[in-house]
Amino acid sequence: MVAKANLFVVSAPSGAGKTSLLKQLIEELGAVQTAISHTTRLKREAELDGVDYHFVDTVQFQSLVNEAAFYEFATVFGNFYGTSKASIAEQIERGIDVILEIDWQGARQIKEHLPKSRSIFILPPSKDALETRLKGRGQDDDSVIKRRMSEAIAEMSHYEEYDYLVINDDFSAAVSELKAIIQAERQKLPLQQQKHAQLLCNLLESGTI
Repeated sequence: MVAKANLFVVSAPSGAGKTSLLKQLIEELGAVQTAISHTTRLKREAELDGVDYHFVDTVQFQSLVNEAAFYEFATVFGNFYGTSKASIAEQIERGIDVILEIDWQGARQIKEHLPKSRSIFILPPSKDALETRLKGRGQDDDSVIKRRMSEAIAEMSHYEEYDYLVINDDFSAAVSELKAIIQAERQKLPLQQQKHAQLLCNLLESGTI
C-alpha cells in the first residue's frame, strides 16, 4: 500500500538554525508537522507535554523500548530520546507530511526501517557564524561552547549521508529551499496516483468524446 504522505528526516548541528527554519516552514506550508518525540529530559518552563515532546521518566521509556515502540532512540546529553512508530504512522495515514528532527545516528536507523523516507541536512554558512549563534544564546560559558563546537563538527561530517543539503546563510532563502524539497517530493508519481486516482481513471477511460 502506498503511503499517503512523506516522512522527512532533518538533521543539523546545534546553532545551525534548524528549529527556526522548520517553524517558519510549517507556518508557510500546509499539511506538514514535526514529529513529537519521547524524552526523559525535564520539561522546560515554556514547553507543553504532548506538543513539544512526550515527557516520560526512564522507567516508562525503557518499557517502550522493550515493547519495540520506537523506530529509533538515542542518548543525548544524558537524556533518552525516541521516535514513536505509532505517532508517525497516524500522521502519515492522515495525509500529513512528517518532519523528524534527529541526529545522524537516528537518521541512519530511520533509513533502515523506512528506506523511502527523505533526509535533509542543514549547515551553517561558516564555523564563525555557528560559534556566533551559539554564543548569542547567552546560555553557556566558554567551555560549553567549545564542547558544542566540537560536537557540531562531528555532526556535520555526516552530511554526505543525506538526500538534500541546505545552507542556512539567508534565512528566507533557506526556508524557500526546504519548501521546494517538500513540494517536489509531494509531486512524486506514487503519491499523485493515489491522490488523483479517480481523475486519472476518468482521463484514461476509453469512449466517445
